[in-house]
Amino acid sequence: MTPSVETWAQELAGESPYVVTRRALEVFGVDVAIAFSGAEDVLLLEYANQTGLPFRVFALDTGRLPPETYQAFAAAEAHYGIRIEYCFPDAGRVESLVRKKGLFSFLEDGHEECCGIRKVEPLARQLAGLRAWITGQRRDQSPTRAGVARVELDGAHVGPLGPLVKLNPLAETTAEEVWDAIRAFGVPYNPLFERGYRSVGCAPCTRAVLPGEHERAGRWWWEEATRRECGLHR
Repeated sequence: MTPSVETWAQELAGESPYVVTRRALEVFGVDVAIAFSGAEDVLLLEYANQTGLPFRVFALDTGRLPPETYQAFAAAEAHYGIRIEYCFPDAGRVESLVRKKGLFSFLEDGHEECCGIRKVEPLARQLAGLRAWITGQRRDQSPTRAGVARVELDGAHVGPLGPLVKLNPLAETTAEEVWDAIRAFGVPYNPLFERGYRSVGCAPCTRAVLPGEHERAGRWWWEEATRRECGLHR
């Protein structure tokens, strides 16, 4: 029997990200998957691998990712001996958007429409077959994520048994702690992080940040800070 969100919260209070990840795999098995963006959330793959349990990983290929992110995907597959479940946007919807508005419409009317087609809809399709998913969200990533819980009920996505359970093992972990762990474990990571990037998404919507800038300052930098989400975690 799957624990309630309240029971999960009590059980996992104060536990490490590794323990949160292990419990998710123990309880949900093949009905849970890790969302991997090719960024620092690779640490979740490391924790899953350390459990010795089988685990599923999926990634959203928007068609506009930097070459380095594809390299990070391949490196993770080789390092952990896994095959990532790649999720692609509907070609007809992408074609319609680009033909109507061009390749960079998001610079004029906001990124929500493009992200909706390239990311949000493919995610919904992937999650429709699951009971739970694991993300790399952290509270220190942006103002919009300050209240992220370790475990929550995802009312935006419905699987075979209803709303999914969403686990965020790194919620209370800082960026410094994440990178200390990545380097300590010798985890392969996206080479863009060596070039000033601190948050990696699609190539046209991601840039390196300046010293002292917040890590999300490099995402949709032309928009107001509280709007710098793609809709995946609403």
